[in-house]
Amino acid sequence: MTISSYSKEVSTSARGAARNAAPWIEKLARVGFGAKGIVYMVIGLLAAKAAFGTGGRTIDQYGAIRSILVQPFGQIMLGIVATGLLGYALWRCVSAATDADRNGGGAKGIAVRVGNAWSGLVYGALGVEAVRLLTGAARRAGGATPDHWTARVMQMPLGRWLVGVAGAGVIAYGIYQLYLAAVGDVSEHLDLSSLNADSKKVAIGLGRFGIGARAVIFGVVGWFFMRAALRYDARQASDISDALRILEQNSGAALLGGVAIGLMAYGLFQLVEARYRRIRVG
Repeated sequence: MTISSYSKEVSTSARGAARNAAPWIEKLARVGFGAKGIVYMVIGLLAAKAAFGTGGRTIDQYGAIRSILVQPFGQIMLGIVATGLLGYALWRCVSAATDADRNGGGAKGIAVRVGNAWSGLVYGALGVEAVRLLTGAARRAGGATPDHWTARVMQMPLGRWLVGVAGAGVIAYGIYQLYLAAVGDVSEHLDLSSLNADSKKVAIGLGRFGIGARAVIFGVVGWFFMRAALRYDARQASDISDALRILEQNSGAALLGGVAIGLMAYGLFQLVEARYRRIRVG
C-alpha cells in the first residue's frame, strides 16, 4: 500500500467519526482562534511596551498565559483561553486526520497535514499548561524550556541531526510564511463575502502584516535550533521571547517595535479567522 493510498484510507475512516462531532468541534475551533489571537496580542503588546520603553518585556506563549492569569478576572479569562486552545488543538488534529481542507495525498498535502498535527500538539500543550496554572498544578507557565527538550533530543541516536533538521524546517516554514504574507492569498480559507471592500482590505492587511512579523520570529527561532545542532550545545536553543530579545539587541528598538506591532496584528487576524474561517471537520 502506498503512502498516498494509506493516507486516503485513514482520512476516509476519520471523516466518518468526525462528522458526528462536527458542530462542537467547529465551535471549539472558533473559540480556539480567538484564544490564539489573545495570546499573540499579549505577546505583541508587552514586546511593544519594551521596545518603546514603557515597562513591557519579551515573553513567549507560556509567558502570555501567565500574564493573563494575573489580570483582573484573570482566572475566568484564562479558563476561556484554555478551553479555546484545547479546542483549537482538537480541530487541528482532526483536520490533519481527515484532510478536512482537501490537501490531497501528495507530498505537499501530507506535509500540510503533518504541520496541522504539529500545530495541534503545540497548542494542546499550551492549553494543558493553562489548565495546570488554573488548578495550581504548575507554579509557573512554560514547563520545560526549549534547551531542556533540545538536550533530551540530542541524547537520542542522530539527535543532533534531528535538532538541525527541525531548525531548518522552522526556517523553511518562516520563508514560506514570508512568501504568503507578500504575495500569497491570506484569505484563502476565509469567507469575507459579508464584508464591504474597505473591511476586506483591513482584514487582509492585518493578515499580511501579522503573518510577515511571525515569519521573522520563526526564522530566528529556527536559527537558534540550527545553531544548537551545529555547536552541539542545547543551551543555544531558544523561544519567541529570546527571538524578540535578539531582535532588539542586534537591530534596535525600531525593529522590535515593528515586529511587536505585527504580532498584535496577527492576533487581530486570528479574531478575524475566529469569525470568518471556513471550519471543515470531515
